[in-house]
Amino acid sequence: MDTWWQTETGGTMLSPTPGIESMPLKPGSAAFPLPGIDAAVVDPEGKELPPNQTGLLIIRKPWPGMLLDIYGDPQRYKDSYWSRFPGSYYTGDFAMRDEDGYFWLLGRADEVLKVAGHRIGTAELEDAAISHPAVTEAAVASKPDEIKGDAIVLFVTLKHDVTPSPELKKEISKHLRTLIGPIATPEEVYFVDSLPKTRSGKIMRRVLKAVAMGQSPGDLTTLEDEASVDEVIKAFETMKKASGKDKNE
Repeated sequence: MDTWWQTETGGTMLSPTPGIESMPLKPGSAAFPLPGIDAAVVDPEGKELPPNQTGLLIIRKPWPGMLLDIYGDPQRYKDSYWSRFPGSYYTGDFAMRDEDGYFWLLGRADEVLKVAGHRIGTAELEDAAISHPAVTEAAVASKPDEIKGDAIVLFVTLKHDVTPSPELKKEISKHLRTLIGPIATPEEVYFVDSLPKTRSGKIMRRVLKAVAMGQSPGDLTTLEDEASVDEVIKAFETMKKASGKDKNE
């Protein structure tokens, strides 16, 4: 089951609602907007898209709990949320609505990777990764690639009874290829015990991307557990040594 909300929305917006809808759950879908929420999937010009096409998620009417401003910066509030599609709230998320009206969230618009000319969302890759029986959690980052544009870097936590191995990395990579296609093949797979998250439970992908590119993870003040970053860095450096590369390469 999935639900969709943002800090800015003040509460859940898309979610299965027992007792209101009679339609069955679809694994991975956030189902339908809650009563009173007018959500739509549109193209870059704001035109509502037909079923099964990926677009941008917007909210077309006000709702209880919505943010009213950004403290001390009203212009940023207007620019970030209301300028892209005047009159509608721009969520910054990619989504798709299927032929039955179910919403599927596909990740942040600024977290969509362009791999060999194909656009693919981090959420799509992560959903595929966690469907592998050995994986409990997954997070995708990217690093620049001269040929592909973006190279996929996958961080995964494994079930307690599973032992990390080079063979398992190959198996997980093959799993993504099978579910999505060759463009979904990770350039690198890292096994970690935990992923860096904010206190509200959101994975800090910018930290993972910085580590994958050999850069400083930056500001970690909202991080729940700083040890998780140390673990990611350790996994990254261990793989670099195992591949015979200098860590500054």
